[in-house]
Amino acid sequence: CETGSSKGDFVDLFDGKSTKGWIKPFDWGKATVEDKAILLHSDGKMFFLVTEKTYRDFVLEVEVLLPDNGNSGIQFRSHYKQNKLRGYQAEVDPSERRWSGGFYDEGRRGWLVNLKGKDKAQAAFKNGQWNHYRIEAVGDHIQIFVNGIQTVDTYDQEDSEGHIALQHHGEAGLVYRFRNVRIEELSPQ
Repeated sequence: CETGSSKGDFVDLFDGKSTKGWIKPFDWGKATVEDKAILLHSDGKMFFLVTEKTYRDFVLEVEVLLPDNGNSGIQFRSHYKQNKLRGYQAEVDPSERRWSGGFYDEGRRGWLVNLKGKDKAQAAFKNGQWNHYRIEAVGDHIQIFVNGIQTVDTYDQEDSEGHIALQHHGEAGLVYRFRNVRIEELSPQ
């Protein structure tokens, strides 16, 4: 589904009814579907729900609703083995530091772009409601937007292709919700 440039030719990665096209390469955690949303449940350990396919250059859009005191991430160009995942993450962190929309490297280098001192980016995420993420990954150019506000515009060459994944941070009893997960694959620039 190569379009050459972003023309709005999105394909749903979630059908609103099932987790078809997704796998859970972790021996814990549970994914269910309710009200056209993926719900992630944990009994106390972090895990990820991962796309079966890998993606190279794309525009990814996801809406996320966090529980109170939650912390999550939207992984992209990620790689997994049984019970382990590493790769790029658009942070979902509504804590007092307000780094939602920051750029993190899960399981490897840690923070690539935090939002310290970036007031407009830090104010983009709205606690207690659905938040819209847009991730643009073309070559080594990475851009992240939260509710239409750009939070990251950077370059990184660590990964050029990988899986999309949704994170449950591991807090027992908290339920994470994701909906309207869609992607537009792009031709390399």
